[in-house]
Amino acid sequence: DGCIKAVGQADVIRNQFSEATFERIIDCSGKCVLPGLVDAHTHPVWAGDRVHEFAMKLAGASYMEIHQAGGGIHFTVEHTRKATEDELFTAFQQRLGRMLRAGSTLVECKSGYGLNLETELKMLRVIERARKSMDIGISSTYCGAHAVPKGKTATEATDDIINNHLPKLKELKLSGEINVNNIDVFCEKGVFDVESTRRILQAGKDIGLQINFHGDELHPMKSAELGAELGARAISHLEEISDEGIVAMARAKCAAVLLPTTAYMLRLKQPQARKMLEEGVIVALGSDFNPNAYCFSMPMVMHLACVNMKMSMNEALAAATINAAYALGKSDTHGSLEVGKQGDLLIINASRWEHLIYQFGGHEALINYVIVKGKVIYENERCETMSSY
Repeated sequence: DGCIKAVGQADVIRNQFSEATFERIIDCSGKCVLPGLVDAHTHPVWAGDRVHEFAMKLAGASYMEIHQAGGGIHFTVEHTRKATEDELFTAFQQRLGRMLRAGSTLVECKSGYGLNLETELKMLRVIERARKSMDIGISSTYCGAHAVPKGKTATEATDDIINNHLPKLKELKLSGEINVNNIDVFCEKGVFDVESTRRILQAGKDIGLQINFHGDELHPMKSAELGAELGARAISHLEEISDEGIVAMARAKCAAVLLPTTAYMLRLKQPQARKMLEEGVIVALGSDFNPNAYCFSMPMVMHLACVNMKMSMNEALAAATINAAYALGKSDTHGSLEVGKQGDLLIINASRWEHLIYQFGGHEALINYVIVKGKVIYENERCETMSSY
């Protein structure tokens, strides 16, 4: 059934299964077995890269300056609206394949580059298609409130989402056409204010979606306090979280999805991972893969979390497995090696698991096998011919 049957000492398991036959036995001598990694925040469905904007950022342009000049999200929206569903699906499939080879077995995937009902649904259909046809696990997020569409005010965009987008999503969810798990809003100064964010998130919650949104990234907005109050499952970014917000999230058991790639790329101040951990917040990690932060690799995200956010390697591994699964409402089935959980695991070509974090960008020669639901879905030939050192 694709679930883990036993975990423990080799001799105990050998005795327990001495009569059993297996279709395959993998020799892991000198290797490590880890839970499959969970990427708790990605924007992987889009057309039109933004490599030209990277040069602008390096020359000193801020995120909001690029956004206001028609770049950023608006640039991607324009290209995504023009792309066909098949074009988007092909690119998405390739990106998921790269995530899988970097060890991610469960990925949160957002819409949000449509900003109109037609394109948002096109993106959600692409995500649904991958969920049904690919081995990788997917948690689907409706993020229609990713930016205010051109020609609309934030209030008009909010009304459109509540009156048109969400009823249609509810209908498609009930008919089984599209399975959406989470609702997301970019709560930010000059985007969606706290009141608009509250209205959209509450309306999403009312149709059975988990609240999992962008907050306190560029300006302190009291998003953390809002999320705790609404019973949010998770809030992402949080570079500008208040001390009160940290306490509120810890109390509400609301996960903080920290994105070290974004703070690194945009040269923002780092999220306060240490303070959050000390206050008892459930800290998770995500790659924030999108045209602005082009990173598929959770091992690199863990490395950045350790170096830039001062997390220990143990904390980073927990944040990229069990806590990231919790942020998606899936920690009862994913994120750790326990009997009864889904058999998603990695086999690492090193005698210490820490190599996965220590070797920055080294995952391509370290990840020997990726296993989902007990089936080997990626086998890395290079590991057989080389030691990891």
